[in-house]
Amino acid sequence: MKIDKKIIVNALIALVVYAAVMGLVKGGVLSRQMMSLITPVCVYVMMSVSLSLVVGFLGELSLGHAAFMSIGAYTGCLFLIATKDILPVLVSLLLAVFIGGVAAALLGVVIGIPVLRLKGDYLAIVTLGFGEIIKSVFNSLKITGGAKGLSKIPLVATYKNFTFVFILMLLVILLVSHLVNSRHGRAVCAIRDNYIAAEAVGVPVSRYKILAFVIAAFMAGMAGVIYGANLGILKPANFDYNASIEILVMVVLGGMGSIKGSIIAAVILTLLPELLRGASDYRMLIYAIALISMMLFNNSAFKRNLTEKRNLKQAEKLSKEEV
Repeated sequence: MKIDKKIIVNALIALVVYAAVMGLVKGGVLSRQMMSLITPVCVYVMMSVSLSLVVGFLGELSLGHAAFMSIGAYTGCLFLIATKDILPVLVSLLLAVFIGGVAAALLGVVIGIPVLRLKGDYLAIVTLGFGEIIKSVFNSLKITGGAKGLSKIPLVATYKNFTFVFILMLLVILLVSHLVNSRHGRAVCAIRDNYIAAEAVGVPVSRYKILAFVIAAFMAGMAGVIYGANLGILKPANFDYNASIEILVMVVLGGMGSIKGSIIAAVILTLLPELLRGASDYRMLIYAIALISMMLFNNSAFKRNLTEKRNLKQAEKLSKEEV
């Protein structure tokens, strides 16, 4: 059995990252602020990779991804609160993550069937409105604490449980990566490249659109549970349209349809505000310059040449394998 070198390299990178983070945590090198960002980095990696499936690979602009995150967060965290004295911590967290993901996916089906008939700006406006509706619902429900938020959530997904969070993040990345490289993923990309041509050759466009939308919602729901179990409190204001746009920025800056780019952008944009805290009044200015620089790099001739060379090498490799 031939083992792909790419799989080995990615596995080694994951092991090195895990070992480095654990070494920094155990060694007491990181400050309290930096340790508090370990879980959010994993959460935003999951969010950006899952949104990349819809925006980057399916080619549909969604501005309501934070709504699915909030649905998963509230559902899973309510389960955590209810079972904190009944089930073991790991079992409770596993079930909460699954329940949060399923709740977000179910709503993804309900919303996706009518909404994905729209395209472009219309889809973006509807998903943005959907996010605001969900926020208003959580603001008015007593069970979720209303505007005050849901508190007393067990802190079971902090940096102390980094191993579980890291494994979950890797599973999300692997799932999206394998999906994109599968037959279903090629169908999704075909819809993005040419909707009419994909439909003409027999690709069930509506089914694949809903499939990508629901899978992305499921992953966002899981990430939401981890988010809540790290903070200990959830407020509807944390999941407004600004949160959706922030995740979208990570996907766009990382490169549309690039999983690695989404991961790198999520890590940088999550850590950068904290790293620039010492710059005081110039912090947001430097942050804005960094965003603009990343955008210019993505649209530069240098980046296009790198992409073309990479695609050429992949094409040569595939031709050699066929021979």
